[in-house]
Amino acid sequence: MMTIYDWHTGPYPARVRIALGELGMQSQVRFVSVDLWKGEHKTPVFLVKNYSGTLPVLELDDGTLIAECTAITQYLDALNDKPILTGVTPREQGVIHMMSKRAEIELLDAVSVYFHHATPGLGPDVEIYQNAEWGLRQRDKAVRGMHYFDSVLRQVPFIAGDTFSMADITVVGGLIFAGLVKLSVPQECEALRAWYERMLERPSVQNRIVMSEPVTISA
Repeated sequence: MMTIYDWHTGPYPARVRIALGELGMQSQVRFVSVDLWKGEHKTPVFLVKNYSGTLPVLELDDGTLIAECTAITQYLDALNDKPILTGVTPREQGVIHMMSKRAEIELLDAVSVYFHHATPGLGPDVEIYQNAEWGLRQRDKAVRGMHYFDSVLRQVPFIAGDTFSMADITVVGGLIFAGLVKLSVPQECEALRAWYERMLERPSVQNRIVMSEPVTISA
């Protein structure tokens, strides 16, 4: 039994939850809630588990701690005889990793900076420093990222080519976060909007929040 420290509605934790749903591994995981709104991810108790103070974190039964969504997904997918999210051939693995990283830089992380710097974010107890100008620049970057992924999806059915992968999950996470901060996908990004509608129909995406009952960190 593995443990995942996360927050059930968080856009970054959503990436790992969607991966678990795609892999059918929900029964192998125990979730422990770390309340983002109370800043529990920045407390000394949690920083022992993840120096970066971010969610999610995977803890194995031997005590190994794995942070970062890409690393966690890579680990979970590698537990299968035939990975389905991170690629099988070197080419697939390279393209998927590249597109997932682009999704982080151009969309998901940009929305995150906008949220933390140009909106109230997680509140004054957590948002100790804010730079609104930087946040707004990152908001504009996220919109440019949406246009980029729209151009990709005009050529292929999924972010990294012909099959659903970790790269799609990363873009889904970015658009979930964009929805939370009311940053809409531009109307002209028709391919991206149609793709996202398809993604929202996947059971792994629909069930990401309700796949577990929240358990407090002290449980």
